[in-house]
Amino acid sequence: MEYALITGASKGIGKALAYELAKRGYNLVITARSKELLSKLAEDIANKHGVVVHSHPIDLTEEGAPKRLAYWCTVNEYRLKILVNNAGFGLWGSFDKLPLNEQLNSMNLNMTALVSLSHHLIPNLKKNKKSYILNVASVASFLAIPSFSIYAATKSFVLSFSRSLHRELARKGIVVSCVCPGATESEFLERAGMTSLGKAADTFGMSAESVAEIAVKGMLKGKVEIVPGLINKVAAGVLKLTPRGVSEKVAGKIYSKR
Repeated sequence: MEYALITGASKGIGKALAYELAKRGYNLVITARSKELLSKLAEDIANKHGVVVHSHPIDLTEEGAPKRLAYWCTVNEYRLKILVNNAGFGLWGSFDKLPLNEQLNSMNLNMTALVSLSHHLIPNLKKNKKSYILNVASVASFLAIPSFSIYAATKSFVLSFSRSLHRELARKGIVVSCVCPGATESEFLERAGMTSLGKAADTFGMSAESVAEIAVKGMLKGKVEIVPGLINKVAAGVLKLTPRGVSEKVAGKIYSKR
């Protein structure tokens, strides 16, 4: 039996990706920190879509957690067809004023845990003739953003890492894609301390369900870089052509914390 493993599956885009993959008939292994939210989600998805769903609460920022998760999949003989590295968070504010430990936790989850889990699970994914890794980045990955510096930098890493792996693993039967959503209806803004930007997100944002549908379609088509939504596509294109000094100055004004 083949499975799709999704990290950060209890809320937002991760939750929407779980439903989208289940709708397409994939059995699931879902992970996040909250046992209660995962249990409810697993039961609901199984009832609605008739797939097998296993939940495993874990904090991927803990030392050795990605390795333990990969081992748990091996012991239970969960053969993975898809790995979705979705877990991540950002912090809004001045670098020198935000708590250092929180910023390091963000870097750990957004980058180190993603790299570690991918490395530990590639042998599992290689057991299939064809399998997939979907990494969740952001349109922030195209830009250095003052007052959102750590998050943007980590997502730039995720995009670059994904593009490299896309070429490295293609000959081994593993398709690597990276989805770069813009503002999305989720708990992300609250976690990042960006609730004051909520009105703009409501105006220009996409639903998590729309992002998930586009992401899965792009992944299955073998796209390396997936930018959901016309506004986000245009923004990403403009950012690639705009001098960095100009785009960073504009971003600094938009994201400045007053």
